[in-house]
Amino acid sequence: MSAENLFKSIALFGSAADPKVADTLTFLAQHLVERGRRVVIEPHVTAPFTVPVERVAAADLARHCDLVVTVGGDGTMLHAARLLAGSAIPVVGINRGRLGFLADISPKDMVKRLDEVLVGDYVPGSRSLLQVRLLAADGTEERRLAINDCVLQKWETGRMLDYETWIDGQYVNTHGGDGVIVASATGSTAYALSCGGPIIHPNLDALVIAPICPHTLSDRPIVISSNSTVEIRRVQDRAKAQVTCDGDILGDLNINDRLLIEPSHLRVNLLHPTDHDYYRILRSKLHWGRGAVEKRALDDDEEDR
Repeated sequence: MSAENLFKSIALFGSAADPKVADTLTFLAQHLVERGRRVVIEPHVTAPFTVPVERVAAADLARHCDLVVTVGGDGTMLHAARLLAGSAIPVVGINRGRLGFLADISPKDMVKRLDEVLVGDYVPGSRSLLQVRLLAADGTEERRLAINDCVLQKWETGRMLDYETWIDGQYVNTHGGDGVIVASATGSTAYALSCGGPIIHPNLDALVIAPICPHTLSDRPIVISSNSTVEIRRVQDRAKAQVTCDGDILGDLNINDRLLIEPSHLRVNLLHPTDHDYYRILRSKLHWGRGAVEKRALDDDEEDR
């Protein structure tokens, strides 16, 4: 396919409430139109566009674009990716957030990198999703997809959450603490990492179960197959417990409810720059090598600023 026919319709995705994001959206819209691309924007985005853009509801993006460019942090990219799950529409991220494990194109490089994508110079990647089901005791069910993680956490401070974990129908343990995280390999560098979980390369088919502030110090994170079904049940009603998927609220987990985290057959497609280096991102974002003699890590960090 020629460069002129590659990604002819491009959706820009981001929150214009942030002035930096709004400026970037405006600039990118003009840049893409000048390159003969059709630009699609959500109806509520109020950035001061100087070129014609087509406004399309978020739920309909997959039918109106060939590529989505997100502007913001990893949360923005996660939200867009979930909307496009199963559609094969790829997502590329301009990092206007803090860390940028997924949105890995810096603002200073965005024109060069985006132009490379438009002519087919990129590294494709595919990430698996989690299917999360909250089965209430009254028979109702809530479902949500997650790319990073599903989190069960208590609401009230000063109270402990008691719950059981089951894997593929086998009882694992009864836990006490602030909650638990079930994270994909992609999400291993998110909330689970702050709870002592391991970093898992995104190409590995694995899940992390990481307790949050466990009452027993021997209650440690474990890594299991991504094909497993994880079930979580409440065992005492001493604290209110909330379930979130990639930070979005799914509902409360009460006594006699069941929380199931299963593999989804849907995937999301991400695009990265041609020099994408997962370990360089880890060095930069996690500040490895700071104050050490490894000059390479420091140089990489300077390049990402």
